[in-house]
Amino acid sequence: MAGSILGAAVKRVEDPRFITGRGTYLPNRTFDGALWMAVVRSPVAHGRIVDIDTEAAGSMPGVVGVFTASDLDLPPLAPGAPGADPVTARPILASDVVRFVGEPVAVVVAESPVVAADAAGEVWVDVDPLPAVPTVEAALADGAPLLFPELGTNVVLTGGRGSDHDVLADADVVVRGEFVNQRVAPVPMEPNSAAAVPVGDRLEVWVGSQNVFIHQVVLSKTLGLDRDRLRVVVPDMGGGFGAKVQPYPEQILTAALALRLGRPVRWQETRTENLVGMTHGRDQLQVVELGARRDGTVVGIRARLTQNSGAYTHFGAFLAFFTELMASGPYLIEGIDVTWRAVVTNTTPIHAYRGAGRPEATAMLERAMDLLAAELDLDPAEVRRRNFIPPDRFPYTTPTGARYDTGDYAAALDRVLALAGYEELRAEQARRRERGDRVQLGIGLSSYVEITAPAERNEWSSAEVHPDGSVTVTVGTSSHGQGHETAFAQITSELLKVPMEQITVVQGDSDLVARGGGTMGSRSLQLGGAAVAEVSEEVVEKARRIVAHLREAALDDVVLFDDGRIGVAGVPDTALSWGEIAALAADPANLPDGVEPGLTAASTIEQAEATFPFGTHLSVVEVDTVTGDVRLVGHTSVDDCGTILNRVLVDGQIHGGVAQGVGQALYEQVRFDEDANPLTANLTTYLVPTATTLPSFRVDHTVTPSDENPLGVKGVGEAGTIGATPAVQNAVIDAVAHLGIRHLDMPITPARIWEALTRR
Repeated sequence: MAGSILGAAVKRVEDPRFITGRGTYLPNRTFDGALWMAVVRSPVAHGRIVDIDTEAAGSMPGVVGVFTASDLDLPPLAPGAPGADPVTARPILASDVVRFVGEPVAVVVAESPVVAADAAGEVWVDVDPLPAVPTVEAALADGAPLLFPELGTNVVLTGGRGSDHDVLADADVVVRGEFVNQRVAPVPMEPNSAAAVPVGDRLEVWVGSQNVFIHQVVLSKTLGLDRDRLRVVVPDMGGGFGAKVQPYPEQILTAALALRLGRPVRWQETRTENLVGMTHGRDQLQVVELGARRDGTVVGIRARLTQNSGAYTHFGAFLAFFTELMASGPYLIEGIDVTWRAVVTNTTPIHAYRGAGRPEATAMLERAMDLLAAELDLDPAEVRRRNFIPPDRFPYTTPTGARYDTGDYAAALDRVLALAGYEELRAEQARRRERGDRVQLGIGLSSYVEITAPAERNEWSSAEVHPDGSVTVTVGTSSHGQGHETAFAQITSELLKVPMEQITVVQGDSDLVARGGGTMGSRSLQLGGAAVAEVSEEVVEKARRIVAHLREAALDDVVLFDDGRIGVAGVPDTALSWGEIAALAADPANLPDGVEPGLTAASTIEQAEATFPFGTHLSVVEVDTVTGDVRLVGHTSVDDCGTILNRVLVDGQIHGGVAQGVGQALYEQVRFDEDANPLTANLTTYLVPTATTLPSFRVDHTVTPSDENPLGVKGVGEAGTIGATPAVQNAVIDAVAHLGIRHLDMPITPARIWEALTRR
């Protein structure tokens, strides 16, 4: 395929409607005659439900009904973690035991959202409290209360790749660290919502989702409704970050109540509900040992990981598998011994969050590499360079079984050092240290490799040219801010030589899209884009056959001209426009044998292996050694996602990811008290970075194409988060390392720095 479709910095075609208020976000839609649902949530983290008194709420004017588990009798949501015991399935509404604060126990349906909310406050939930375990340490303690007594343990999954020999035996030096990769909240701009509308014998469900077909399948099973009677629609959506892959109980309840009541029912999550009820991310404890020779060459890594699953076994219970898979990062480490366990606690369930196990691996490894550099008195950049997998070793299969497709890790490191002015930064740092300045400079590096499209590597797309010359491209991915409409239109525009404004991209509607894998795991361009490219090429070939038949020309002589017409090479007068060919294609009399009417194509593509983007990030911070105040003064990244289709889209993904990485490193942490009550249920207690706390980022790229797909692309949606988080963490620690600080867990707040400095 011609390489010219790639690289043009085309502005996003979605943005005009967003910035002019014409986006179709679900909360802004109206549904005639819709009822509103409000959720009654558990006020305690662990306990047995004694009674739910709904009488007062049910008698309020405007209330249509109050429903508990016994009223609806819905089956539980199956565990989302492979290998999890079915006993850990999550109920749609808790009926006997509640396991975290905020767990739904009842719902109120009313004529208005205000009445529904007021009535929900009148539902009295009588819970007999049980001892709660807010942390994995508490859950693993002798005699700890069990969330699922049938299991006899709070450990719900185990895994890893142990070794039959000591992987550190040949090491001259071993560094050891105990790291906390803290729990964070996704905080999408748009919280969860849903609307369910009965239409004849069918049900339309409007929902924020990263995959309409996952929602359709789960709704079908839970409601006992055939899939062809369910239409699931995802309109414009304000962020997902992995947390909107799976259906939530509230969304299923909305659909169940619409069926029961025969009226549209809608639900809108508040920000507090979002922070308490939407799945969280990360929350992994890491004990790691890294062994190396005196020259800095790493010989082995041993890690013991404990993953908090939260109250139920969502996919978060399995995240440590990806930490294990990516444990060697971009380095040539032959000895790997990584084992893990997932533990349930009385907290909000954990699920995938931008990176899903890979940021945890990078954070663990990059902290260990900095500890090694300090132990050997080597420059952190040099330690990394000495251990990179060389370019001539690709494709390279790691000891954990990851098959890295292509890479040139040193090129990304060298580029970021040059862009950031690394030598001068180190010189300035030395001057400040020598003077004993109050404000010290810290420089942090993070080299990473991650896996994208890790599973389900197939995607569907179709393309149709209409008689007016417009083109409709339909694809099974689902955009929630990434710029899919631009990317997919750009591909079709180049292959059909049609202006982008004549192309409509359809996604996120189970009635209009035949099938699809949705958007997660940074899969969209390499799979969805490749599928769009394939069907676009098939449309071109079909048009060439039609023109060859009509012009009585050899197929090889028929070409697509640069002006978007198709005709006989060297005879432009024979050319037909796309609209003309589409009109002719509607009549079978105009078609050669074996060609179906219509200028359409549909196809499912398969990608054999995952792809592995990589890069290096460099962060610069200033730390006030008296107050502990941290100021991020610069961040430079060089990321490699293979061939770049659109630099605007790629850089946008990196910017967003870096911002979230900075958030985890410096600000964000979901916290609970000793009784597992949430302490961060609003945006005054759960802090996120803002424009005023972030500098301008310097973003650049190297280009190492993948050989796994015809576009040569790799995923980029999660790269910024994976690379940035440990770079910022390393930078802050580097700023105070000369004062005796060896490690600081995230978020590295001023208080945490101040306490560390005063303890020395």
